[in-house]
Amino acid sequence: MRARGSPTATGPMAGKRESKGRRHRHGQTGRQYRPLRGSSLPPAFAVAAVSGRLQGKVAIVTGAARGIGAATARLFAQHGAQVFGIDRDPADPSSPQVECLQADVTEVAAIETTIEQVRERCGRIDVLVNNAGGDVFSDPLSLVDDDWDRCLSLNLKGAWNATRAALPSMLAQGAGSVVNIASVHAHKIIRGAFPYPVAKHGLIGLTRALGIEYAAQGIRVNSISPGLILVPRIEAWFAASADPEAKRREQTELLPCKRIGTPEEVAYTALFLASDEARFINATDILVDGGRSQLYHD
Repeated sequence: MRARGSPTATGPMAGKRESKGRRHRHGQTGRQYRPLRGSSLPPAFAVAAVSGRLQGKVAIVTGAARGIGAATARLFAQHGAQVFGIDRDPADPSSPQVECLQADVTEVAAIETTIEQVRERCGRIDVLVNNAGGDVFSDPLSLVDDDWDRCLSLNLKGAWNATRAALPSMLAQGAGSVVNIASVHAHKIIRGAFPYPVAKHGLIGLTRALGIEYAAQGIRVNSISPGLILVPRIEAWFAASADPEAKRREQTELLPCKRIGTPEEVAYTALFLASDEARFINATDILVDGGRSQLYHD
């Protein structure tokens, strides 16, 4: 099945003279690929460029019922992956390509059982996107212990619970990509947002530690730090303001690009990190915030 936007032989290069150098042809598309000089190109890489960037891969996305998780799950399916979306809430029915499973990442037994069911059905797990999370904002000295525990359990330990469940399959096959959805709160501190930044700093630490720990076994672990993205909870935050449109304009003006990001823009970054295109990227974090975190003012 050809993913939307896949290259064909009728593109702008059709009919042009082939340049010198050894070429390798894959399939019947007419597109040709040159191996990277000084290294061997994985056979699946050139095929993925034709038929989908995640063709044949099995992917799990947590927090997939809405927002960034839903956009990521849909995009992965469009690029050829067999996608399982895990969420504690019922999924959006507008994603027929994604098989939705209900489980809470903070419940160890539940997430282990759910991920093991995926492995038993598909025989492998190639990609895990740890997107499940939620805001917990408080004045530090007013924070109750239950909210501290909930923040770290949902935003940090939940990612570890899912990763720990998926790692044995990835290690057995000698390959796998984990993408953690962190936050700009892991880079810049915003007053009044405690303890959310603590958990997201920890998530980047988890990314780096696991990425280095398992690099030699073919596992890559990376993270993405989104800035202000138009997800349902941000829309709800605007709506709850005294003047929703004024609040939206205020937040938009803070961004160098003068617009708020979309879930799809984060999803495309996750797609890149999950694919073989990013096979030499490991233990790193990518900011997706329109440049906001580089500004030296509130």
